[in-house]
Amino acid sequence: MSSLSKQIEEYIKALLQEEAEGVVEIQRNLLSEYFHCVPSQINYVLSTRFTPVQGYMVETRRGGGGYVRIVSLQLDEDDDLQDALTDAVGSQLTQSDSEGLTAYLYQQGVITQREMLLFNSMLKDRVMNGIEKSQRDAVRASMMQQVLAMLNMMRHT
Repeated sequence: MSSLSKQIEEYIKALLQEEAEGVVEIQRNLLSEYFHCVPSQINYVLSTRFTPVQGYMVETRRGGGGYVRIVSLQLDEDDDLQDALTDAVGSQLTQSDSEGLTAYLYQQGVITQREMLLFNSMLKDRVMNGIEKSQRDAVRASMMQQVLAMLNMMRHT
């Protein structure tokens, strides 16, 4: 199943790259027919791999003429990084979402690949061994909020 999810993700990302505005509208049923899967597989990919933390907004409209609109968020030099991403991080951040966020920051040129790897290693569950599992996502979110605040400050100096 994960290889199919990866194929769907790559297909959607290729569609986004072809669009100058970074917006694509697709019909869930047509996409599920194309990949010979159930529509819930498409929902799974959208909900796990196209999140605000990963730099995407997804709008859906159900029904006969329903569609899925995927918007690739782009950060301009003037954008307030902290405001743009703080809401997406929230008070809980999983390891997977933190890795998606750092990959997005790297893709947008906000951080280097080295910084991305350092942040990812710092935010791993195994690093938080002494912290109860129920608290790790809150600690990780707090750490990421601090990183975003520092990056934002550095961009505007």
